[in-house]
Amino acid sequence: MIVMTRLAAILLILSMTGAEAAPILRYVSQRTDKAYLREGPTFAHKVLWQYRHRGYPFAVIAQFDVWRRVRSADGTVGWMSASMLTDQRTVLVTGKGRAKVFAEAGGGRIVALADPGAIAGLKACTREACRIRGEKSIDGWIAKNRIWGIDANEVFDKLPRR
Repeated sequence: MIVMTRLAAILLILSMTGAEAAPILRYVSQRTDKAYLREGPTFAHKVLWQYRHRGYPFAVIAQFDVWRRVRSADGTVGWMSASMLTDQRTVLVTGKGRAKVFAEAGGGRIVALADPGAIAGLKACTREACRIRGEKSIDGWIAKNRIWGIDANEVFDKLPRR
């Protein structure tokens, strides 16, 4: 009985720790031009942040009714209405300096340079790189370590339509 009580206490403490420990259920992106991140899963909760960029990627770490608990690339965590999100996958360019976008997955000709903070649609991923779609018909491959919105081990040829 003492062991079960201790185990329950440990599980309770672990469940109350920061969002860093929360597993990512899936990635989504912002559907609207303006989306509100809230303290809790109701419209009555305080707005923590306002995102103003359609397509911005988020990691869903929990859900309740029509609300999704999301984490942004910088680690900010809060709740968003599911109506402000879409399952369409996007990625955020990260790191310092411009990232090279190549014509081929293994390198080759550079087709574009992507600034940190740029958002691109996600088309496919290998172990090392992802095929992205950007503005002005940019279509190419970027190193996985230069983007956020994809798991390190995630590999696919096409995204399923939902």
